[in-house]
Amino acid sequence: MSMSHDNTIIGLDVGTCNTRFVVAQINNEEKKIKILGVGQAPSTGMRKGVVVDLEETIKAINQAKEIAERISGYPIDRAYIGVNGNHISCKPNKGVVAVSRADGEISAEDVERTINAASAICLLQNREILHVLPRYFIVDNQDKIKDPVGMSGIRLEVEALLIEGSTPFIKNLTKCVVRTGVEIDGLILTSLASAQAVLSNRQKELGVLSLDIGGSTTGLTVFEEGDIIHTQVLPIGSSHVTNDIALGLRIPVDVAEKIKIEYGSVLPEEFSKKDVIDLSAIEGGGDGLVTKQHLAEIIEARMSEIFDFVNKELKKIDRQGLLPAGVVLTGGGAKMPGLVDFTKNKLRLPAQIGFPVALDGIADQVDDPCFATVVGLALWGVNRQKKFNKSNLLNFSSNKRVVQLVRWFRRFLP
Repeated sequence: MSMSHDNTIIGLDVGTCNTRFVVAQINNEEKKIKILGVGQAPSTGMRKGVVVDLEETIKAINQAKEIAERISGYPIDRAYIGVNGNHISCKPNKGVVAVSRADGEISAEDVERTINAASAICLLQNREILHVLPRYFIVDNQDKIKDPVGMSGIRLEVEALLIEGSTPFIKNLTKCVVRTGVEIDGLILTSLASAQAVLSNRQKELGVLSLDIGGSTTGLTVFEEGDIIHTQVLPIGSSHVTNDIALGLRIPVDVAEKIKIEYGSVLPEEFSKKDVIDLSAIEGGGDGLVTKQHLAEIIEARMSEIFDFVNKELKKIDRQGLLPAGVVLTGGGAKMPGLVDFTKNKLRLPAQIGFPVALDGIADQVDDPCFATVVGLALWGVNRQKKFNKSNLLNFSSNKRVVQLVRWFRRFLP
């Protein structure tokens, strides 16, 4: 039985440090999403969000897949895949069409044609569109319309945000996934997926920044009036912090990672010179003492650099210090002690750590900012399936032409 037909949706996040699967099931009666299984394996074939070693990446996907299959009892044969890396870029674009019906009533087909017109842009070689995200529609001269279907007018426009990526990087990732026997249901930008998992509609309406601090990338997505207004992937993340600790304390990277997790903080002022770490107590750490203050200073310097980049991105769109719902932090880097206060000071905005939304089943296993992306990928699939069930297109999925149409149309769903 096909996964999409038994209400099971699977997300796969191939990260720089870890590869994760989440198997989720939609309970239509209770309208709840149940987590059936989770699989996680360390990644070694990725760097800065892109594949640098095919075989190692395939191995990590297979390991995570086996664990998720064992826990959930489901064979994983398809999934929604997260795409990451600083090859991703976004640009606003407009689409304009004439309303087709003689009586001027706008139909779903008109909306589809408008979105299609917005995606018809000249891309540089080896670039492809990942998402076309409609922000709002304009009917004649009335703008900020969320859903124009059923309204009357002569001219229909859409203001959309196009998210594009590098075709070779995307192909390398899809090649790894397909070689593990997993069919791709859709490709979703990872920072959009993590935002999907942790943000409420109210936060998106007010204005919010979702900041996904991963191993070697930081994804930022800004929402306002319910829509994405900007997204960017920065090529810097928490593994850079680990490397700085290794260099600063002259210790192996593995030991630096242990010290970061156990003693790390982003607020040096919280420690006195008497607070010390005995390196000999850590396996492979060698001898000597390090003050927690010095460790926090190393971490603070790198996190300041990341947040300076974030501020630059907010400045580009005139939202620096101007998002009422503040910052929601996700990803492994979000767990750094003191980061919420640090974020408030650096970005001059309210801040909190984002946990995946209320879920059923073994939800405690994904109740962690690390799992925001992969849970978001599954939720993206759930939302997409709801939209297609409404339009009844899935009933005709045996028709090849319709399957192609469905796949084409899927690109436009937020």
